[in-house]
Amino acid sequence: MAKQEQQLTELLTPTVEAAGYQLWGIELLRAGRHTTLRIFIDKDDGITVDDCAVVSREVSALLDVEDPIPTEYTLEVSSPGLDRPLFTEAQFARYVGQKIEVKLTVPQDGRRKFKGTLTALDGDMLVMEVDGKPFSLLVDNIDKANVVPVF
Repeated sequence: MAKQEQQLTELLTPTVEAAGYQLWGIELLRAGRHTTLRIFIDKDDGITVDDCAVVSREVSALLDVEDPIPTEYTLEVSSPGLDRPLFTEAQFARYVGQKIEVKLTVPQDGRRKFKGTLTALDGDMLVMEVDGKPFSLLVDNIDKANVVPVF
């Protein structure tokens, strides 16, 4: 996780938890001069639009006071959804045995994208089976990871 995302996670977690939700993760997306702060929240019985509105109001007030992002940005609050992004080692551990998609920051074995079954989390390595072959991926090299939904 990038330094600014980590700082935002530490800043926002108490507010999100006080509202009765779990902060699943944060994405800070920059496209030219436009920045989007996307916050994923979760709770045991799922997330509604009203839940997102509650967290948006609470987080927005905190961000207005603390001002951790110096440029103009758009705030989005969302549920992780069926193809939920994975941010932490604990989240990866929760999905061992399931199919995930991983995009690496730096290529490994000549590729950046891996889609297969997450077989283990071994220290700071993610172990996946992709097309019948085992791959060990450094967690710190993961740019983005998502659960592959099963219908």
